[in-house]
Amino acid sequence: MKKLSKLFTRASTGLDAPIVTIEAHISGGLPSFSIVGLPEGAVRESKDRVRSAIMNSQFKFPSGRITVSLAPANLPKSGGRYDLPIAIGLLLASGQISSKINLDDFELYGELGLDGSLHTTDGLLPAVIASADAKHNIILPKTQANQYGLVNHAIIYPCQHLLKVCEFLTGMADVKKLAYQAHNNQPIYTSDFAQVKGQHHAKRALEIASAGGHNLLLIGPPGSGKTMLAERLPSIMPPLENNKALDCASIYSVAGKAQDLSQLKVRSFRSPHHSSSAVALVGGGSNPKPGEISLAHEGVLFLDELPEFPRHVLEVLRQPLENGVIHLSRAAQQITFPANFQLIAAMNPCPCGYYGDGTAKCHCTGDQIQRYKNKISGPLLDRIDMVLTVPPLPKETLLNQASGVEEASEVIRQRVDEAHNIQLGRQGKSNDKLGADEIEKLVPLSKDNRQLLSSVIDKLSLSARGYHRILKVARTIADLAGSQPVEKSHLIEAVGYRRFDN
Repeated sequence: MKKLSKLFTRASTGLDAPIVTIEAHISGGLPSFSIVGLPEGAVRESKDRVRSAIMNSQFKFPSGRITVSLAPANLPKSGGRYDLPIAIGLLLASGQISSKINLDDFELYGELGLDGSLHTTDGLLPAVIASADAKHNIILPKTQANQYGLVNHAIIYPCQHLLKVCEFLTGMADVKKLAYQAHNNQPIYTSDFAQVKGQHHAKRALEIASAGGHNLLLIGPPGSGKTMLAERLPSIMPPLENNKALDCASIYSVAGKAQDLSQLKVRSFRSPHHSSSAVALVGGGSNPKPGEISLAHEGVLFLDELPEFPRHVLEVLRQPLENGVIHLSRAAQQITFPANFQLIAAMNPCPCGYYGDGTAKCHCTGDQIQRYKNKISGPLLDRIDMVLTVPPLPKETLLNQASGVEEASEVIRQRVDEAHNIQLGRQGKSNDKLGADEIEKLVPLSKDNRQLLSSVIDKLSLSARGYHRILKVARTIADLAGSQPVEKSHLIEAVGYRRFDN
């Protein structure tokens, strides 16, 4: 009787999936079952799930002293993904099954039900990607297996029960390989800019923000359409490339969020409530999970009622806005999640919301308005490229029921795509990612433009970051116009989007 078995699986540490070797050893002595290798609660509980699954699958649970090692020993292990390899390891070690295939080329994943059925767990997609890169075959639960077929070159054998896995390993049954599913579906958008009446200046600003990846703050009274405009931003953004779509799907997998596979190329839109904590935004926990800024990776993070967020919560956005990643350090491990999001924020012009709307509704004092605006720190505002006032909709525009008068998202998206492709062809990235030295080369200033910006720097008390953000926005405006040089008109429009107190 074989006493020792060895199988492979992978752990989950952020978006990384380090390989884990599972060794099962059965020796004489009083019956016992121990798991070593830093197992957390769900892994320690696998002893009971594995015992019931083996017995309910018409096998005999091994007697004697059972030791299961999860190596490397210093890597924390969490979740139920280790159930299947532990159960197979015990059956191999006890001699109840004998594999006809080389298990060194396989990795196994899956949580066991008490009846032996296999269930999927969070964070399997990064493990599948890593397994495919290592040219390993994969056995995993059949439920929700279609999402793993998105990984090119992955050889996946989906099974629904422990018995099916045993039959496959012993050569008693064939398991159909999961076919690769090329995610070439065209995005389907449920909202469109054609549904928004008027607000052409705001639509223009959102087009510029989308084309260059710029952050935008919308200021306007209640009912002016700020949220409606922001919600339609993904419909004019360039569709995700295949590798970026898979990265976003991996983040959702680690977070345990369901995702519509037919809409993989649609950029995400996350809108957390203003009562959200800092951990909810950036991620965290004892076993760190991605937060809203990572779920909005390559998409939009919309913060409505911006001044209502606690100030310390907003301040955690400053570093990710610059770096595009978030580093979470815990006592046991350090995790890095991608957070390359586009920030769109909205706020009222005053506490009551009606300052400057042309009515006598507002009775806020100047001090009240200033205190309201001061809830947003200067360093955070400095990282917002564009600030726009959204006025109330005139009643003539509101009452106009003529169809086809507003520009559709598809038309705007074509212009955005052209500008985006210009940027990729010129510098290999969007304008918002340009460094200070790159933007100086891409936006050479004439004498007139230099004089214009000199007066703007003095008038608006611009920081070096603010100055370079004006140049980035101007570069995007020129790209939308198909212009190689950045003209004075482009700079003037970019400066117009920089004033917070306008």
